[in-house]
Amino acid sequence: MTEDGTVRGLVEALTLEETTKLVSGTTDPTGRATGYLAGVDRLDIPPLTLVDGPLGVRIPDESATAFPAPIALAATFDAELAREHGAALGRETRVAGADALLAPGTNLIRVPQGGRNFEYFAEDPVLSAATAANVVEGIESTDVVATPKHYVANAQETDRATVSAEIGERALRELYLPSFRAAVAAGAGSVMSAYNRVNGTRMSDHRRLLTDVLKDEWGFDGYVVSDWYGTEGAVDAAAAGLDVEMPGVPMGDEADEPGDDGGGDDGDDRSDDDPADPIPPEIARGMPDPETCEPFDEALPAAVRDGSLPRERLDDMAARVLRTMDRIGLLDGDRSTVDADLDAHRRTAFEVATRGSVLLKNDDALPLADDADVALVGPAVDEAVLGGGGSSETTPETSTTPREGVEARAAGSVSVVPGHPPVEDVSMLDLLAGGEDDADGGAVGEGRVDEGDGGGAGDDAAEGSAADADPAADVDAAVAAAEGADVAVVVVRDTATEALDRDGLGLPGRQDELIEAVAAVADRTVVAAATSGPVELPWRDAVDAVLLNWYPGQVHGGALAALLYGDADPGGRLPVTFAPEPAYSTADRRRFPGVDGRVSHDEGVLVGYRWFDARDSEPTYPFGHGRSYAAFAYRDAALDIDEEGDADGDVAVTVTVENVADRAGREVVQTYVRPPRVAGVDRPVREFAGAESVVVAAGETETVTVGLNDLAFSRYDPADGWTVDAGEYAVEVGRSARDARIELTVER
Repeated sequence: MTEDGTVRGLVEALTLEETTKLVSGTTDPTGRATGYLAGVDRLDIPPLTLVDGPLGVRIPDESATAFPAPIALAATFDAELAREHGAALGRETRVAGADALLAPGTNLIRVPQGGRNFEYFAEDPVLSAATAANVVEGIESTDVVATPKHYVANAQETDRATVSAEIGERALRELYLPSFRAAVAAGAGSVMSAYNRVNGTRMSDHRRLLTDVLKDEWGFDGYVVSDWYGTEGAVDAAAAGLDVEMPGVPMGDEADEPGDDGGGDDGDDRSDDDPADPIPPEIARGMPDPETCEPFDEALPAAVRDGSLPRERLDDMAARVLRTMDRIGLLDGDRSTVDADLDAHRRTAFEVATRGSVLLKNDDALPLADDADVALVGPAVDEAVLGGGGSSETTPETSTTPREGVEARAAGSVSVVPGHPPVEDVSMLDLLAGGEDDADGGAVGEGRVDEGDGGGAGDDAAEGSAADADPAADVDAAVAAAEGADVAVVVVRDTATEALDRDGLGLPGRQDELIEAVAAVADRTVVAAATSGPVELPWRDAVDAVLLNWYPGQVHGGALAALLYGDADPGGRLPVTFAPEPAYSTADRRRFPGVDGRVSHDEGVLVGYRWFDARDSEPTYPFGHGRSYAAFAYRDAALDIDEEGDADGDVAVTVTVENVADRAGREVVQTYVRPPRVAGVDRPVREFAGAESVVVAAGETETVTVGLNDLAFSRYDPADGWTVDAGEYAVEVGRSARDARIELTVER
């Protein structure tokens, strides 16, 4: 690696125009990269190439491992697996010839309808921060720049380019910033700013959050890149702390797979001379306006010359880019050789898919006997659900469908009768390219995906004569198959995409009706759901098991079969709360999707399970919930406090976990802290503090130690900063936010 003096020397040698070029995004001349900084040939500064994304490397017309959605990774509650996932992403980025990966998505899941929830980790800041940090460590270990996004408070897609998140400092510090702070501490070389405003100020212009907090307070020395077309006033953005402006590619019919984070094109530098077609109205509310984006390379040289932007600030922007390039070995060509073992990456994807799947319910229906006769039903039986729409879409290098996975594993008969037409994906990319969405159950509405009462081909399938001739929509045939089998497995899914929020939490089309019809006649009914996040489960009492697979990616079929037949234990626990939509704070339109361009965060720190605890409301399935095929007993719990025992000391919980079943299983030991009541201070009833995932053999015990994150005892006081209130804290050890098995206390 070169010395910092070399970076300083390069900055001093750059002309004004060259310096500006180094911080101004343009289009990759090969058409492969999502974002591109052209470099400076005169000084042997190479280009910097950036690619999407969180679910796998996305390059037009090229394949890569399509990993499970990040929400599935968070559901594993496993730091080591998150690091390996990040390293696999980094290796494939390197092999693709790119330098920076636009991942991970580190925004907190605030509302269950969020269109990009599948790209994010959790509703809890401790879990989200831990997962983000480990993914970043993995990516950066391969000499690839990790880019956590979208900084900060990008919690919805509706009006995301203009909406203002009206949020108090305490909630910002306790909920929305920790994931980014952890990602920066883990070594992220870049941070992407969000489209939205925070308290009225556009994030690309937010000096307090970009400079005062991110750079000065946290010591971030990498570069901040805009979201594509995410700036308006170039000089204001640069002065506020934005270091790199990315223009993306044309939007409309001329676009070649644009995303929130760009896409490939034909090699032209910009689209200004060839305006893009209007953005389809279905997603206009979720997209930036390229006409209002002021490019750095057009505005900054003049600003430096007239003194409205100090040259020192422009030099700092370039130095941040060069320093990050230097760190990954680009400036001196000293980058380690990396091979991407796709077979190993498939195994990693499989592990994330199985260990991230959550067994919500199981009344002795799973695992299946090898020789069970299975009726395989549902609209998703013949597809691997790769992910949601948008900049994270990945072309898989291989894939297995549920039909293929189950048929390959089963020893008994398998009757495949979908009984419902396929649920078509809703894709921002297709809509930007001028495509039509005729989703069978996912019609596109006013800025959000309508998943409430179905529509499109789903209605035709239920009512029209065409359905009688189409076996894919023959509910009677599916019912007959279920009636004649030992077990019916119904594979269902939802749809989600960047730039659109979901309009309701129901499954699209008439999937609920199909499940109910099958459950009414089948001896046993298992529902396997591939979803972007929480969905309503009105039939859950009528079925015998519910297995949540999130978006499992290219390994969908193989992972599902392994879970159904017990070859793998479902190791996932919910990183988000499941409940009917009216139970959430989002019932108030001021909170979501907002009124008059403002979204009120007046729920403060009471997001997710905290909201339900504060109202003593029973969710369908709580945060942290998930079942194993084994059963566990907890005993001998103890607190280990550092010898100083002061308020800043480390605390760990040690507990013995015994597997009382006759088969091995995976348990996720969770800890929650209940703070003391302090006059005038409103705190959550309990806060997640940390967890450990562990395999326990049948009849054996394991000693598990969980370190408690410093956020567990702290609250943020806008006047005094991070504060630990004196008093007795209860530490719950158990299996979910509503299932404490042991309670300990500690004085702080």
